[in-house]
Amino acid sequence: MGASTVGKIIKEVCAALWDVFQPRHMKQPTTAEFLRISEEYNRLWDFPNCIGALDGKHVRIKCPSHTGSMFFNYKHYFSIVLQGLVDDHYRFISIDVGGYGKQSDGGTFQTSKLSKLLEKNKLGIPKEKKLPNFTHKLPHVFIGDEAYPLKENLMKPYSGKMLNPSQENFNKRLSRARKTVECAFGILFAKWRILSCVIQTSEKTTDVIIK
Repeated sequence: MGASTVGKIIKEVCAALWDVFQPRHMKQPTTAEFLRISEEYNRLWDFPNCIGALDGKHVRIKCPSHTGSMFFNYKHYFSIVLQGLVDDHYRFISIDVGGYGKQSDGGTFQTSKLSKLLEKNKLGIPKEKKLPNFTHKLPHVFIGDEAYPLKENLMKPYSGKMLNPSQENFNKRLSRARKTVECAFGILFAKWRILSCVIQTSEKTTDVIIK
C-alpha cells in the first residue's frame, strides 16, 4: 500500500472518529452540567464557582512549509497548540486545536472558538451565585494561569511578587484547582504517545490527528 494511500486512510479515519465520538463524549455542557462541575470543584478542590480549568499544551510538529517562525515556540521547537478546558475529574469539556506555537496561551485563547462563545454569552454559564460564608453574588468562572486575560468569567492568579497573605492564599487555592487540567494533559500524553513525538504530516492532518 502506497504512502499517499496510508496517509489518506489515517486522515479519513481520524476525522470519522472525531465526527462520531465528539458529540457523544465532549458535547458542550448545559447550564445544569456547569452547576454540577461547580459543586464538585468546591467539594474536591475547595474552589467555589469554578466551572472548568483552562490550559494549553504544545504538540511537536515538523516545520511547516512557508510559515516562517509562526509555529516556533519559546521552547525552541515547532508546535501546534492544543487548548483544553477540563472539569473536576480531569475530563475534557472543550478543546481548540491549531494555535500557532509562537502564541502565548492567552493569545491562543483569544482566537479560540471558546473565547468567541464566551464573548457572545453563548456557553450557558450559570448565573451569579453566593460564595460560602459570603453575602455578595459572584460569577461562575473558568480558571487559568497568569498567561490568560482576566475577564468576568475567566479568573487568573494575582501577578507580582509583593502580594499580601490573602492574595497569596488565593493564588495557592487557584493553583491547586488548576491541577485538574495539568493532570488531564499528563494522562492524555501518557495514553497517546504520538502526542509526545514529532507529528510529520501537514498542518490540517495534524489537527485531525490531535482531535
